[in-house]
Amino acid sequence: MIDGQRFARFVTDTVVRRPALWRLFRRPLRAMFDGLAPAWETRIGPHHLWALDLALADVPAPQRILDLGTGTGVVALALAERYPAADVVGVDISPAMIEEARRKTPQEAAGRVRFEVGDASALACPDGDFGLVVLSNMIPFYEELARVTASGGTLVLSFSRGNGTPIYVEPDRLRRDLERRGFTEFAEFSAEPATAVRATRS
Repeated sequence: MIDGQRFARFVTDTVVRRPALWRLFRRPLRAMFDGLAPAWETRIGPHHLWALDLALADVPAPQRILDLGTGTGVVALALAERYPAADVVGVDISPAMIEEARRKTPQEAAGRVRFEVGDASALACPDGDFGLVVLSNMIPFYEELARVTASGGTLVLSFSRGNGTPIYVEPDRLRRDLERRGFTEFAEFSAEPATAVRATRS
């Protein structure tokens, strides 16, 4: 999987700088994660949520939550538990990941948690649709993040192994690129080895 990790880091570094090149990497990255889906949860541990939990500690309860790069739904289901009155949408480019997420969704959560195959660079949802948007180990597409996060809403980007995460963006770059799209009130969180960055859509 070392080659896969290097590929994911290469794609992340390239697409963050030149989003138009995503079209070249979309299909191979989707195929890679389709192959990983059946055993995905054996690759992540409790640290996957540590920094995210810190970043969410004082975030007011939103009505609608978007979990981008949801994978098998670990983060989406944790968000549904944290915010029991919220509707949660998990989106991932990998159909196999979404299939796993749907399969493991508890019956009691099925009415307000849904999982969809989608591309984070072109989301099928209205402007300002979500009071909380979360990305965990996910490439940020800044224009779409600005579009779908409600005014006054919260954006959290977490990386389960900090700068050792294959899909990782440095906090300074996140802040610089997000500020240009109208995000403010930045905060950073660390729970070794995980890190997170939080911002508000002004």
